[in-house]
Amino acid sequence: MKLSKHDLKILELLQIDAKTSIERLSEEAGLSTASIQRRLKALRDNKVISEEIAVLSPGSVNQSMTFIISVQLDRNYSDCFNYFKNKVKNNTNVQQCYYITGEADFVLIVTAKDMDNFEEFTQLFFFGDSAVRHFKTSVVMGRTKVSLALPLNSVDVG
Repeated sequence: MKLSKHDLKILELLQIDAKTSIERLSEEAGLSTASIQRRLKALRDNKVISEEIAVLSPGSVNQSMTFIISVQLDRNYSDCFNYFKNKVKNNTNVQQCYYITGEADFVLIVTAKDMDNFEEFTQLFFFGDSAVRHFKTSVVMGRTKVSLALPLNSVDVG
């Protein structure tokens, strides 16, 4: 889907606040509310907007610790990558997972209630899994920036 300058304005506003009203989007983008609704439908149908979610404060749901974990898989294990990807998708402690190049195969962002909860996670998720060769954990000391917003200034306008 080729994006227009109006689409980019809509996306910019929605990345800041997904609850932005149709009326506000209309004012900011200089389009009618009907046009905004059509554009939103097209953006969703074409998966430009892939999800609209609520971002929760980890502490408010008793997930005050965050960990960054690099994982190296045992490549002799049959279909280890697909197996691991499915395992990650089914675990609620794993917020994000990236398949990467370099020493590790994956990097995970994981939350836990406390160190005991994290140790329980590692016992089940890593130590009890023969597909995992090695993992390395860093404890997040503070959140400087947490965002899934993408820069829109390099998009070619149609």
